[in-house]
Amino acid sequence: MTVNEVAILLEELAPIHYAQSWDNVGLLVGSKDWRVHKVYIALDATEEVICHAIEEKADILITHHPLIFNSMNRIVENDYVGKRVMMLMEHHIAYYAMHTNYDVCRMGQLAEKKLALTQSVILEECIEGEQDKGIGRMGMLKESMNLQTLALIVKDAFHISNVKTFGEISTLLNIVAVLPGSGKDDIDLAVEKGADVFISGDIDHHSGIDAVEKGICVIDAGHYGIEHIFIEDIALYLKGHTGTLEICTEPKNEPFMVW
Repeated sequence: MTVNEVAILLEELAPIHYAQSWDNVGLLVGSKDWRVHKVYIALDATEEVICHAIEEKADILITHHPLIFNSMNRIVENDYVGKRVMMLMEHHIAYYAMHTNYDVCRMGQLAEKKLALTQSVILEECIEGEQDKGIGRMGMLKESMNLQTLALIVKDAFHISNVKTFGEISTLLNIVAVLPGSGKDDIDLAVEKGADVFISGDIDHHSGIDAVEKGICVIDAGHYGIEHIFIEDIALYLKGHTGTLEICTEPKNEPFMVW
């Protein structure tokens, strides 16, 4: 296969035109004509991840978060982004990112399934007239439960070591809003739509306590904590749609530790 053929497959799952205007997705490094035999999939294109891709002799690296967000005036090794671009080019590794286009088309639905929500709908609609495309999901728990019980379910569902909660742990919950990644800007939308609890990542102190004052509990499962489901999903998708590619994935590795 070529890089272009891999890109076509990925864009069938999450078309580029669904990306937010500020985002930078698609083929960011390399040539569409390069041959691909081995794929490496990760959440972020850190130097460590790129080293792993090099060790695996991968031909293309696919991540959720783009390595290149803003315009670059120079690509030099003493720049932390430029150095990684140089590493990819030096080892002939193409680089593809699928960020908010994947969020809109896939991420929320995956998170919803992990939590076994029913009667689900889009939380934040992004495309007028497309009710199955948007950021985050809302749905019903199969049975009422308190905040503590749901927090433990979230830890188990996403295989993470810890979560942070805001709200009384005995609060009874029925309606869940889940937004993988950094979701504090959508807390008010979740309140407006009647959610009992908001599950996301990167919830700061004031956003959390303010949410409770507005009548909604919060479970902060971390940015990586939920979004790492991208890695397995893309691996399974490519395995199911190609018969020749070798698929390698970055081992699960939470970016920080809580002591």
